[in-house]
Amino acid sequence: MAHISASVFTSHVPAIGAALDLGKLAEPYWQPVFAGYDFSKQWMKDNKPDVIFLVYNDHATAFSLEMIPTFAIGCADEFRPADEGWGPRPVPMVKGHPDLASHIAQSVIQDDFDLTIVNKMDVDHGLTVPLSLMCGQPQEWPCPVIPFAVNVVQYPVPSGRRCYNLGKAIRKAVESYDQPLNVHIWGTGGMSHQLQGPRAGLINREWDNAFLDRLIADPEGQAGVPHIDYVREAGSEGIELVMWLIARGAMSDNPPKVRHRFYHVPASNTAVGHLILENT
Repeated sequence: MAHISASVFTSHVPAIGAALDLGKLAEPYWQPVFAGYDFSKQWMKDNKPDVIFLVYNDHATAFSLEMIPTFAIGCADEFRPADEGWGPRPVPMVKGHPDLASHIAQSVIQDDFDLTIVNKMDVDHGLTVPLSLMCGQPQEWPCPVIPFAVNVVQYPVPSGRRCYNLGKAIRKAVESYDQPLNVHIWGTGGMSHQLQGPRAGLINREWDNAFLDRLIADPEGQAGVPHIDYVREAGSEGIELVMWLIARGAMSDNPPKVRHRFYHVPASNTAVGHLILENT
C-alpha cells in the first residue's frame, strides 16, 4: 500500500523564483536564503519520493475572483507553469499522477470534505518555487506532483482545524491506495508578511518561530488557533500558514523526526521558514 514518509514545509516567495531564474544565488542578499536549502536538496536526492502531494495557494492565476474553490485537487496528466504577467518561469512541465489524485479525491469526498476536481490548470509560483528550492534547476522534476490548491486569498478561508483534519483524511486516502508508493506531502506559503496597508512589510520573528515549534510538537494546539491571531500577529498574508496544517495532519500520530529547520529574514518582503519532518 502507499504511505506518507515525510513532509516538507516552505515559504514560496515569488522573488525567490526570480532570483533563481536570473542566476542571483550567490549574491550577498540571496546567498543566505539559498544556503538554508543546501541540506534539503541533498535530502531530496537521498529520499526521492514516488509522488509529491503539494499544498499551495493559487495567486489569481488558475482561479480568479469570479470563482475560488476552497480546496481544489489537480487530477490532470500535466500542469504548465503559469504566465503570471512576465512570462512563465523557465522550469519543467509539472507531471501529475491522475490515478492517485482521483483516488484521493474519491476517498476524501466520501469522508465529507468537499473538493473541486480540476482536470486542467496552470500552476504558479506557489507550486514551482518550492520545487525549485528542493530540487534545484533540473531538466525535469524528479517525480509526479499532485497540486492541491487552497483558498487563502479571499475570505472566508478554511480554519486551521479544518485544514488539519483534512490532512488526516488525505493520509487515510493515501494509505488505502493499492500501489506501494512513497509519498511526500508538502505544505507551502507564509511565513509572516503583509503586502498592503499601514502594516505593509510586517515580519514577526517570534510568532513565526513559535509556529514552527508548535507545528512540530503540538499540531493539535496550533490547529485551534483562530484566524484573527494569524492576521494580527503574522499579517494579512500570514494566513497562508494554515496550509502547513494540512501537511502536518497527514503525518503519523507519532512524534516526527525533525531532519531540517531553517528560518531567515528577510527575503523580499517576508520571512522564509522551512522544515523537513520524517515519519517515525
